[in-house]
Parts: sequence; C-alpha cells; structure tokens
Amino acid sequence: MTTLDRNLTDELLAKVKRKGATAADVVAVEGDSASVQVRLGAVDKLSKAQEKRLGLRVYFGNRSAGASTSDFTPAALDDLVDTTCALARAVVEDPHSGLPDVTVMAKHSPDLDLYDGQALPMDRMIELATRAEQAALAVDPRLSNSEGADFNTSDGRTVFANSHGFYGEFASSSFSTAVSPIAVQDGLMQRDYWYAVGRKFAALESPEAVGKEAGRRTVRRLGARKVSTCRVPVVFDPEMARSFLSNLCSAVNGYAIYKGASYLIGRLGERIAPDSVTIHDDGRLPGGLGSKPFDGEGLATRKNVIVERGVLKTYLLDTYAARKLNLASTGNASRSVGEAPSAGATNFYLAPGTISPEEIVRSVKRGLYVTELIGFGINMVTGDYSRGAVGFWIENGELAYPVEEITIAGNLKDMWMHVEAIGNDLVFRGRIASPTVKIAEMTVGGE
Repeated sequence: MTTLDRNLTDELLAKVKRKGATAADVVAVEGDSASVQVRLGAVDKLSKAQEKRLGLRVYFGNRSAGASTSDFTPAALDDLVDTTCALARAVVEDPHSGLPDVTVMAKHSPDLDLYDGQALPMDRMIELATRAEQAALAVDPRLSNSEGADFNTSDGRTVFANSHGFYGEFASSSFSTAVSPIAVQDGLMQRDYWYAVGRKFAALESPEAVGKEAGRRTVRRLGARKVSTCRVPVVFDPEMARSFLSNLCSAVNGYAIYKGASYLIGRLGERIAPDSVTIHDDGRLPGGLGSKPFDGEGLATRKNVIVERGVLKTYLLDTYAARKLNLASTGNASRSVGEAPSAGATNFYLAPGTISPEEIVRSVKRGLYVTELIGFGINMVTGDYSRGAVGFWIENGELAYPVEEITIAGNLKDMWMHVEAIGNDLVFRGRIASPTVKIAEMTVGGE
C-alpha cells in the first residue's frame, strides 16, 4: 500500500504538471472509527471502519476539476491524474477559480492539542455505553425504556499539499457518549437525550454524568401542556441557542453572500445586534472540535471576530468566495476529499455574558424556556423564522411546567437586535457553541 506522506503528494503534483496543469492541490485522509450502541443492557449495534482516501484538484488556467480515490496503487493514482486532468480541460473557465496566492500560505503548523492517541477496545466502549444507559434509567422509576446509548471514537490524519510548495499534516481524535431514555407516565411517553464529546478521552464527562443528565432532562418533560398564543420573552437553553447561532453562521457564510441567499448581504460594518453580542470564529482554539492548524487551502487558521459589540465585522470566507466579493480569505476554507473548497466555520461561538442562566430565568415574569426545536421553518433570505418548540413555561421567574406542541416565530434580524441577556454558561459540545440567550419578545403559537 502506498504510504500517505510528502513523497506521495510531491509525486502526484509532479505528474499533473507534466500533463500541462498550471496548478494543483492534494488532500488525503486516513483514520479509524468505531461505535457501539447498547439498548436495555444488550449490545444493539457494533461498527468499526478504516478509511484512506485521496482527492486531487487540478487547474488549467481558470479551468478546474477534482476527483478522488480510495485505491492507492500506482495504476489507480495514474488513472486519477489522467481523469482529473481530462475533466479540468473540459469544464468552462471561471475567472475566480485558482489556488490562493503563494504569499498567503501558512508558514507554521502549531500543535493545537487535537490528538489523544488512546485506543479503546470494543469491550471497553460497550462498558461505557452500558454505564451511561444504566445511570439514565436509574434516575426515576418512570424511565422504563430507552432508545439506546452510544459510544463512538475516531482518530485520523489529514494531509494537504499544493503546487505552491505547501505541505501540512495534522492528527485528530474524538470521543463521544450519548444516551436517550424514554419516560412513561399515565400511558404517555416522553424522550430526551444528553451527550458528551471531546478530543481527549480523559477529559470526557463520565458515562454516569451523561446518563444522569439525560434522565433528568427526560423526566422533567412528563406532564407537558399546551399554552395559548401570546407574545412573550423567549429563553433558549445553550443547545437551542447554539441552533439559533448556527442560523447566523449560515447567514455570514461567503457562499450564501455571493449567491444572494442571506439576509446579511451588504451589512458589513452595520449594527445587527446589541453591544452585548460578540461572536468569534476561532480555528486555533486548543482542543477545539473545529480547530485545525491550516484551512482547506493551506492558509493559516485564526481567530476572526465576526460580530464585535453588535457590529458585523466580517463574513466567513474561503479564497473563491473572497474573490467573488472582492475581499480577502478569512482562513475558513473547508474541504471534503475530492471536492472544491468552500467556506465553513471552525469553532464559531457567542462570547458569554456575566449572569447565570438561573438569573436569566428569574428575570422573566411570564415567558418560554426552549429546550428543543423542531422543523426547519427558516428563510435565510428574509430572516423569517418559525419552528416547532418544546420547553417550559416560565411564571414569576421560575420554570412552572413543561410545554409542547407550540411554535415560536419571529425574524432573525429582529431576534438578534432584541437579544436581552447572555448567560455565563458557554460550553463547547460541537463546532458551534452558545451560552443561554434571552430574546425580549417573540410570538409563541399555541391553542
């Protein structure tokens, strides 16, 4: 089997040059993944996989094409070169295509603490998933069923090189636990879940902690009611605030901007939120689930301020989107093997405030605390927002009772301008993260 190293990338880049290509890049990944699912104490699913893939993208002036392979034999790699070059010659020219300028390539590749190196045997993973489910079901006798508990691991290596002479590689790993118990009361069922995810196994929350939180979240939903339609303050818990933030992440994506598919077109330098709102995208966050030393085009990742004290400062840009918009890349090129780069977030987060989530709830006389959102009723062009919701009704600063079968509606532009409080409870459980967020008023649709 051909070794995934600089000799391989140099050889491929030399071959496409001999074919007449003016530029090219290579991205390759190799890794292992494993997952287990346990349900009611019995192993439900097991999977283990190894991956090794390579993608080649070539340029003939402003014509470009990409292809990929998982066959690393010399003959297959020769075929990949021939096929990709033929495709690139056949496509139409695009004046904005091409590698980034050689002067902006990353000069250093810092260690961002992304790799654990600890291999867990399958029986250990089964034990961890079992412990998580047992802890969840032990929370309350009404937790009598389960959709299962999962434990997943992955580790891998990414290599990137281009005809500018850039070569970089990094290793990464991840571990995750999740459990989804079911509670029954008076013949009615409720389900919820909880999870933990991180780069390092030793730093992962214990299976017992994950299970207890999943059980607590599920039991508290029992006895849910509807509410009458009204306009009230809405508080998003961190998971739902993350969903709200992800909508803004989509709206500031350079692809959406140049395609005319965002409500934030032409808003750079304008106020889009109160002073309390500052949003970062940080590709250099140590141990971050979206961290990487260089982006999908070989540019150094960095910490970008997307929104500073309510003012929109930049979009998320790769080289192509930046050229389309007459701007500069923000080091946010994302890459799938064999695909063209596109703009994407690294670690995108709302900076935390100074007050606790409990204080935010206490500030609401009558309103809604949202713990689940359903459906995709969002128009990114206009900002119109309408989604099904589940959560808790707030009365006199306390969570009074669970509610379901309701909708919340507004407009993303108004929702961001009316952010009234931001919690101090920021925790990263993915590439997008947010603390608790309170919005001054939205329409809650019920009975």
